[in-house]
Amino acid sequence: MARTIPVDRFHSLIEAATAVFVEQGYRRTQIADVAARMGVAKGSVYTYVESKEALFDCALRHADSPGPIQLPDTLPVATPLPGNTLETVRQRVAEEGALPSLLAALSRARVTGVHSELETILGELYDTLARHRTAIKLLDRCAHDYPELAKVWNREGREGALSLLARYLEDRARRGRLRRFEDSAIAARIVLETVVFWAVHRHWDPSPQAIDEASAKRTALAFLVGALMKEPQ
Repeated sequence: MARTIPVDRFHSLIEAATAVFVEQGYRRTQIADVAARMGVAKGSVYTYVESKEALFDCALRHADSPGPIQLPDTLPVATPLPGNTLETVRQRVAEEGALPSLLAALSRARVTGVHSELETILGELYDTLARHRTAIKLLDRCAHDYPELAKVWNREGREGALSLLARYLEDRARRGRLRRFEDSAIAARIVLETVVFWAVHRHWDPSPQAIDEASAKRTALAFLVGALMKEPQ
């Protein structure tokens, strides 16, 4: 008689795997660790995924899913072909990591209302990072153990956003609309890291504060906008 597989077990597996990968990184995480987190035998995990590589690929694909993760039609999930996981990350960064307000601002010949423009750009950046916070945390934590992943994530994700933001700050400072800093790239990094902490990393803070999500966003953005606006003469 075939064994019945609980339909919600795959969702629980991905949640457990994600937590362990974030805590331990890619290299240290073993299937046994994930099984222990779930409270099941190691062999039960292999009912759902063929390998650690398959489990990590599933965790990345399903990170930040808005609803329950559905049981795949075919089990166990096969080990991804070489390069497939990297392509998944590359596509997600390209499709969901775009910053249209920032790109539009960079192509704008005439600038009016820079305060509102800056609020919109930083708000969009905050919302994009918050919407994908689990995937970002996974990538940040595991990239050190996964050089090919680090190259894709840093070059096409982080460095792309930093470059655009630095160009924007430099352009608006040159036009006399924003405060000029000695190095726009450093200023862009400070802005990005501030937004990343409040939108993403604080949710894994080992000593968390009870902070309202909307208040965190408003305060962080008000702080940054105030720091970047040109002081009145």
